Amino acid sequence: MQPLTVHAGVVAPLLRANIDTDAIIPSREMRRVSRQGLGEGLFANWRYLDPELRRPNPDFVLNRPERAGASILLGGPNFGCGSSREYAVWALDEFGIRVILAPDFNPIFHKNCVANGLLPARLPFPAIRELAAWTDRDPQGNRLVVDLRTSRIEGGGTPVAFDVSGADRIRLLRGLDDIALTDTRAAVIEAFERNRFAAHPWVRLPEGADR
Repeated sequence: MQPLTVHAGVVAPLLRANIDTDAIIPSREMRRVSRQGLGEGLFANWRYLDPELRRPNPDFVLNRPERAGASILLGGPNFGCGSSREYAVWALDEFGIRVILAPDFNPIFHKNCVANGLLPARLPFPAIRELAAWTDRDPQGNRLVVDLRTSRIEGGGTPVAFDVSGADRIRLLRGLDDIALTDTRAAVIEAFERNRFAAHPWVRLPEGADR
């Protein structure tokens, strides 16, 4: 997982409330063994006039030429609600989204974002609308700079502070997935096992015993 410290990018405003994981990636788009290609199914019901033939909807924000290369998504309240499918985050990541700014997130979706290196940052909805209006004036030129080190957003005038928990911030700054995060506690885990086996020796199987 790549660390995320400072990210600057083109913004795509999608200021709808209650964007659920089925909207982010419909279930029919999850028939893949690998994550490769999932970005093609991102928002498939909205991005395509005909999802099967992949005929683009020119009015959808991610299809507009001026939003090409968007890597920061502005969302509405309750972003990522619905089922807990991690495919939703994989599709966003495979498409190239690195940061999502929304007033609040479904807790499981939020957790999945952090575990996969995406920043789900909370920001009051009025501030999100102001940033969207600023980027509308020049979508390619008016890019946002999201600084996770300071938890601030540059662009549109006065820097804006966003909300992210300390634990999530550290994970993203250091690029720690679930396994890497567990490895940081290896010494504590090993000490626990030594103490447990010393206190309860019958728990340890004899060398060579079937497990």
